[in-house]
Amino acid sequence: MTQSLLYIVYGADTYHREALFSIASACAQLARDSGAGERIDIQVWTDRPEPYQGLPVAVQALSPEQLQAWRGPHGYHFRAKHAVLREALRAAERAILIDTDTFFHTSPSVLFSYLQPGALLCNRIGPAYGERREETLYVALASRLQQRGQADDGMPMLNSGVIGLCREDACLLDHSLALMDELFPHAQGAYTLEEFVLAVACRTAGLTLKDCADDIHHYWSRKALFRAKIDAWLQKHRDRLLSPDALADTFRISSELPRPPSPTRLRMKLITCLLPRAQRQFARELLYGCYPYPNEFDRACGPVWWEKAAINLRERDAKAAPAAWLRNPLLRMLLGSNAARITAHLKAQGLLDAPH
Repeated sequence: MTQSLLYIVYGADTYHREALFSIASACAQLARDSGAGERIDIQVWTDRPEPYQGLPVAVQALSPEQLQAWRGPHGYHFRAKHAVLREALRAAERAILIDTDTFFHTSPSVLFSYLQPGALLCNRIGPAYGERREETLYVALASRLQQRGQADDGMPMLNSGVIGLCREDACLLDHSLALMDELFPHAQGAYTLEEFVLAVACRTAGLTLKDCADDIHHYWSRKALFRAKIDAWLQKHRDRLLSPDALADTFRISSELPRPPSPTRLRMKLITCLLPRAQRQFARELLYGCYPYPNEFDRACGPVWWEKAAINLRERDAKAAPAAWLRNPLLRMLLGSNAARITAHLKAQGLLDAPH
């Protein structure tokens, strides 16, 4: 049985770095599960083939013309996901499309074991459509779709960080693509229209949903922290991404956010009470980035914590003065030797600039 694990990667270098780590994590899990004996074809459809040279993947060049066609009449970025999966299912009997911002907890062969005719594999099954009536996709589209019997309130929503189908059900994607083209002008710019129409198409066709939330970590939230971990892995292994050491290190990048242990966080909370109230949360988040995590990839997240501290502060109080606070002798004492590094880093990022 032909089985294809797909990535579509184009645009900013960040997405290519994410894809490289996701592929490496898939290879590491496959190697650990080599006794399964299944063959999985990994395909990368991309506008930049160079980063994938030397990896055990089939690279498919993605031209600007092809990408424009797959984005459809409205130039919708995520429409290309359904188009590339539809294309892959012309050759493969089963195919799974994986977003780049993912990594594997189990072998890809486990995901393929979930695929069967009459079912769609997604990353996560969400709440029912009618449970979030205040959201744009309900306000803008519910009446239109319910009049046609296509999206009742009980319809389960889904996360499309993973989309898997058997060839027998590939026509589902023809429906989802047509729905995207029809509904895009009415969706009021809803970011998740792509996964919404997939849920509608499944409901209409009577397909069952299967999720793989325990098998794949999809870091659509807190991306900066996970990207910092991945960038540290890439810098460490560079041109030997599938070496034994590199594959072993993929298991050290966890789905947990790097935070100090609970007793340490409690001490941080208590000691920052000596600061003015407005500065306490800012100081605690800076200290999260200073903690000497035993895992080197968690330590790489330090600057992201510092940036997040400054960004969160701006959201709480646009008139706050973090540059002046960082000169506070007590805060500098708490930050120790990191105080100068934090100041320099936030200044370089433009996060200490006075508000306009």
